[in-house]
Amino acid sequence: MEAGPHDTAQGTDRITVDRGGAEPDESSLSSDSLSSASLSSDGPDETQGGVTADGPESEEMFAGPEVEVELRPQRRLRIWQLAPIVGLAAVGSLMFAFPLAFDSDSGAVIAMLGLLICLCSAGWGMMAARRVGYTWPGLPPRGSGRRLDWRVIGAYALLVAVAVALAVWRVARLR
Repeated sequence: MEAGPHDTAQGTDRITVDRGGAEPDESSLSSDSLSSASLSSDGPDETQGGVTADGPESEEMFAGPEVEVELRPQRRLRIWQLAPIVGLAAVGSLMFAFPLAFDSDSGAVIAMLGLLICLCSAGWGMMAARRVGYTWPGLPPRGSGRRLDWRVIGAYALLVAVAVALAVWRVARLR
């Protein structure tokens, strides 16, 4: 049950304060009885200079030059974020490029595992870059409201298709 402005709590009656007489009715409360000079329509009158008596003087408030401080750190990738991504990509690419150096019998499996590790690190890097606010070249930033250009999407899709075809050809050649 919601309480409105005229409701009281459950189990209590309306309490009035007795000031030595009967409760004033609305006819006795008029604009003549209240001083209109001390109150404006939305509260007390404005103080001079916008500063109350208990606050600092207006000269003290703006004594020195204004300094602007950034509360949030700048959004960029740090070295501790990039180091594991780069290390994983390097290991994966070495496993894909030189699979016979790791094991002579199962070169194709090692190459596919290296490709998988390399692609995982690329996805990890893309997600970290996206969280920081970076975008792919040619694509609009997130939240900008601009539409994606189909030619840029087509170029990226073609690039991925060529990379997948070359990787499959490389692994198939190792068998």
